[in-house]
Amino acid sequence: QVQLVESGGGLVQAGDSLRLSCAASGRTFSNYVMGWFRQAPGKEREFVAAIRWSGDSTQYADSVKGRFTISVDDGKNSVFLQMNSLKPEDTALYYCAAVLSTSRTIMTTRGWYDYWGQGTQVTVSS
Repeated sequence: QVQLVESGGGLVQAGDSLRLSCAASGRTFSNYVMGWFRQAPGKEREFVAAIRWSGDSTQYADSVKGRFTISVDDGKNSVFLQMNSLKPEDTALYYCAAVLSTSRTIMTTRGWYDYWGQGTQVTVSS
């Protein structure tokens, strides 16, 4: 059974950085795409970033390009989201997600993802 456990959220000020972690277990993830999504109060869950486990392909939402970086550490079976220059509008519950895929396409729609973590809260004050 796939398990995804997020950590690293917190309360920070605008301009600060945070690094979110997603510990993945239960499978060999070499053929998986791993994604980060976020959901702010009263809003739909939206795509943030995704990466093939091999690390050879990534995708970012326009709103985070140049500020966020997604990466994989195969040895730790973990996915990371480095978030720099945080803004109040980045405040949300951040979810890690996974989908088995051999396609070269990186999925950016939440409906494609089969496995989800419980989320970690990121709050950015102005």
